[in-house]
Amino acid sequence: MAQINISSKRLILALALVSLVGCSSVNSLLESDRIDYKSTAEGIKAPTLEIPPDLTQLQRDNRYAIPNTGTVTASGFQQQQAIRPVSAEVAPKDIGTDIRVERDGSQRWLVVKRSPEALWLQVKEFWQDSGFLINVDQPDAGVMETDWAENRAKIPQDILRKTLGKVIDSLYSTGELDKFRTRLERGANGTTEIFISHRGAQEVLVGVDKERSLWTPRPPDPDLEAEFLSRLMVRLGIDGARAKLAMEKAAQKQSQASLIKGANGAYVEVNESFDRVWRRVGLALDRVGFTVEDRDRSQGLYFVRYVDQDKIAQEKAASEKGILSKWFTSSSKDDQAKAKRYRISVKSDGVGSKVVVLGNDGQAERSAIADKILSLLLDQLK
Repeated sequence: MAQINISSKRLILALALVSLVGCSSVNSLLESDRIDYKSTAEGIKAPTLEIPPDLTQLQRDNRYAIPNTGTVTASGFQQQQAIRPVSAEVAPKDIGTDIRVERDGSQRWLVVKRSPEALWLQVKEFWQDSGFLINVDQPDAGVMETDWAENRAKIPQDILRKTLGKVIDSLYSTGELDKFRTRLERGANGTTEIFISHRGAQEVLVGVDKERSLWTPRPPDPDLEAEFLSRLMVRLGIDGARAKLAMEKAAQKQSQASLIKGANGAYVEVNESFDRVWRRVGLALDRVGFTVEDRDRSQGLYFVRYVDQDKIAQEKAASEKGILSKWFTSSSKDDQAKAKRYRISVKSDGVGSKVVVLGNDGQAERSAIADKILSLLLDQLK
């Protein structure tokens, strides 16, 4: 349900409602699945988002090196919409045979018979045209991340908003924000694997009189990820109906993942090959909000930073700050200091694959935090 952004504006709404007494409400004119995102930097009253320092220090290599990269500002975004040239790379006529959907549990991704270099600009323009700004643009690491944005299509078009229009439009909010991370991995035989992961936040009113609000995390939405993968397929040349059908009919492999507590520590056992588990672990890390600083596929290692969100939530609530305040700004040095480095190891064990949490020194981690990380990964790998 839509809610008012700032409590001080309630009086304005109250006066507007009085002026409309006697008017009957109308049904929402929006379809429930319609998407109309608007960046927080384009007018929504939310803190300015910045690139966390952790994500600007990824090790560079030449796997995805292309020219013309950088963080997009709001003014630059507007200029790009007006003067952006057509991409030089045009989708081939037989693109329909060059894209397929892979699925494992709730996770889906695209396999495209084109190089990451050829796809990067198209993917970037796709997100910009969908109403987002790009906060993280790292083609060398194959990582792109949007800012926080609100799906304005979720706001009902009631008689009040239809009558007063833009006069009170800025007062309304869904109380929800979304951001998306896109990861491009170079695959076999000249292919690229494209992963889209969602992170959500919702505003919760707290206090005796609900006088203040806290931003709290929402679970990742696999259906929303699938919707944007489908739309990206259309952007790359697939007919809309065919894209949706391919997304819905993607063969679902039922993998089995379980938490094993052995003499040498706990680990997650997955009955799939290394290649497949490597991909799925990467998407799982993106979904649950880890900062992936680097990865070494030959060694089966993801180098990550992790902050215990439950502990941060308690501290933020105690100081009357939202849990997402550290996500909305990178100015908190305390939070960054609390982000510990770990290594997530993926190894083939003959039958399937084993996922283990290691400390920054490469030794097995046996702390309560390691158990929590394994639990988060298990939820995504089931």
